[in-house]
Amino acid sequence: MSVLLIAKTLGLFFITAIAEIIGCYLPYLWLKKDGSAWLLIPAAISLAVFAWLLTLHPAESGRVYAAYGGVYVVTALLWLKAVEGASLSTYDAVGAAFTLTGMAIIAVGWNH
Repeated sequence: MSVLLIAKTLGLFFITAIAEIIGCYLPYLWLKKDGSAWLLIPAAISLAVFAWLLTLHPAESGRVYAAYGGVYVVTALLWLKAVEGASLSTYDAVGAAFTLTGMAIIAVGWNH
């Protein structure tokens, strides 16, 4: 797998994760934080974009979902810190490193 393909795939995974997180976070705001029901409209759009983005990845869907999970975990932790203001722990960092390692192992096997 070329460096360019790796960079494109990671970028696409990151954008996909953001779309999924937004699609889930907005209903959370509505249900738990007294947000407007109007938040459900951009949430639905975001989840539709998320599903579409998954179709753009360069491997079979099962492998894509498995590898995507690693990037999703890291993105969710970054969201937790940036949007929700939570502190991340050493356990978060170690767990994220393990999930990215697993993602990399799966992604390397895409061409084999």
